[in-house]
Amino acid sequence: MNNLVVSNFLHRPARSLVSVLGIAVGVLLIVFTVGLAEGSMRERASREANVNAEIFFRPSGAIGMSGNESFRLKIEQAAEVKKVDGVAEVIPIGQTTIDVQDSKTGQRLIDGIEFDSYSKLVNIRIIDGRKFADDADEVIVDTAFSSQKKFSKGSRITMWDREFTVVGTYEPAAGARVKTSLKTMQKQLGGNGRATAFLVKIKDGYTPEKVAENISKDFPNNQLILTKDLEELYMNAIPALGVFLNVIIGVAAVISALVILLTMYTTVTERTRQIGIMKSLGMSNIAIGWTITKEALLISLIGIAGGIALTFFLRWALTLVTTLEVQMSPFVIAIVFVVGLAGGALGGLYPAMRAARMEAVDALSYE
Repeated sequence: MNNLVVSNFLHRPARSLVSVLGIAVGVLLIVFTVGLAEGSMRERASREANVNAEIFFRPSGAIGMSGNESFRLKIEQAAEVKKVDGVAEVIPIGQTTIDVQDSKTGQRLIDGIEFDSYSKLVNIRIIDGRKFADDADEVIVDTAFSSQKKFSKGSRITMWDREFTVVGTYEPAAGARVKTSLKTMQKQLGGNGRATAFLVKIKDGYTPEKVAENISKDFPNNQLILTKDLEELYMNAIPALGVFLNVIIGVAAVISALVILLTMYTTVTERTRQIGIMKSLGMSNIAIGWTITKEALLISLIGIAGGIALTFFLRWALTLVTTLEVQMSPFVIAIVFVVGLAGGALGGLYPAMRAARMEAVDALSYE
């Protein structure tokens, strides 16, 4: 029986290959789209959390982590926060999003920092070049971003309708990939003497939750975010993301089912006489239907494996030219297998039932 399934699969290799590719594209659509969405969000969350601070202190009413918050925190307030029990260091930063032409999303997050205090807390170091000068149109970029965009010392980046000079690269990646002077950002955005957030480093022996509670008592009208919760926050920041990904999975499942349905329906039509011979030799309706179904499942299985292999290849290729991350989640891959096989089974169901219902005499006389 299994030899019959394999021989049927190989009998029309071109058609079988096209069917496999159709399913593989559906699988690629699911795994790559979901992986790219989740990977990009988690990668950004990982960089934001890589600042060696346990708490983000933000003004009340701050929404999400888009980088579009106004400069509302007075720099002098950092000294007051530092007096709270359990706080070791407080560093003001500015964050904003600018429109760009060289990004897949059309926007880029920029950090405004006081380099000396920020680098001491976050442990970033200049790899090539120098730090930017205060109140100057200069930036530094992380090494991965520099490699992707082919930036070097002296390169120009357009920000706020004018050109900024890249004066250095740094490691490790933390926060935004492009950093400039906090004073420059304040002057540009009308936030002199203010910041959009504080990075809070806690003392040894304290927990982030306890220190956050202490800060909240003294500053009840401000928002506190634990850096360890950033990943979950980012994943929940776009409410429609889950719906979008579910729609993608559903569409891919329908594509797989339709590809299988068309393939197996054509197969049954072509093998009408063969089905009649099997019936005349005593093969039961269930056995004939199961043979067709197994062929559909075989095509689905090969298509799923091919789609996952294509996703791994595309993921590798993407890392060569961009800093985008594609997360290959075992859970998503498991869902793909279940959805793909279910789609294959459903797609092969009608052709299998049609083959099983054929009368042996009619099938043998089919031309």
